[in-house]
Amino acid sequence: MSGLKLFNVGAGGAEEIPARPVARERCLQELVEQHMETFLGVRFLASEYSTGPRHGGRIDSLGLDENGAPVIIEYKRGQDAGVINQGLFYLSWLIDHKAEFQHLVRERLGAAAAAQVLWNDPRLICIAEDFTRYDAHAIGEIQRTIDLVRYRYFGGDLLALEPVASVTGRERQPRPRRVGARPGRHFGGVAEELRSAVGEVLVSLGDDVTHVDRKQYRAYRRLRNFACVSRMHKQHVLIYLNADPGKVDLIPGFTRDVTNVGHHGTGPLEVRLRTEKDLERAVPLFRLGYAGA
Repeated sequence: MSGLKLFNVGAGGAEEIPARPVARERCLQELVEQHMETFLGVRFLASEYSTGPRHGGRIDSLGLDENGAPVIIEYKRGQDAGVINQGLFYLSWLIDHKAEFQHLVRERLGAAAAAQVLWNDPRLICIAEDFTRYDAHAIGEIQRTIDLVRYRYFGGDLLALEPVASVTGRERQPRPRRVGARPGRHFGGVAEELRSAVGEVLVSLGDDVTHVDRKQYRAYRRLRNFACVSRMHKQHVLIYLNADPGKVDLIPGFTRDVTNVGHHGTGPLEVRLRTEKDLERAVPLFRLGYAGA
């Protein structure tokens, strides 16, 4: 059970607003679907999508995440381990019906989005009032990319989403040991070494950090991307963070607002690294992106 508490603080003191289940499961589904990209970084495709008479089911929500991965979202009003099994059932169907999904993407989002669908990492997101420690352990034994998300509804317009556990379907490597930085070291053309050090820092920000690889970048995410590390440069490393450039003191040559500038990956704040000293001063920015994902 989440320890999250919400209070209404006014002149008369602080009053706790108790959380409660939504009135109907459909209410939760509709709320998430209306704001799916903001909540989860997923573009909405379809609701109650039929898997056909032979399969005999309906997928609660279908979407495409910001890295191009197909996403199935299943909801439960209360606590129910069956939501994971149900989602896996639909995920297997989806993998067997790639052409149908890509046709849906083309129809709803256009040909460019359909051409960029990433099939090596389809995702299942399960949203429920709560999960048990057995649920969190079980998804770690399944070679699928799964996110467990706990919701808290406080009435009115107040909804909280809390990541409980996330695993990736790809073979997982041991988390690298954090290596002490050596200030001032310059990497020159060996940007890959610095890129690796950046990855160590990003995965160390939290146990819920996973990553997904695209040709042009590696995205580090919680529910949403919080950092995208470009693969496109040899003399420096570019990281795009999900952080508001307006809340950061921009430094020429180090940080830049790319809100209206085309780039690979997601995030409006660009950070340019050339040395480990640059990496050290970028860590607070990484934390800012992580906190907002």
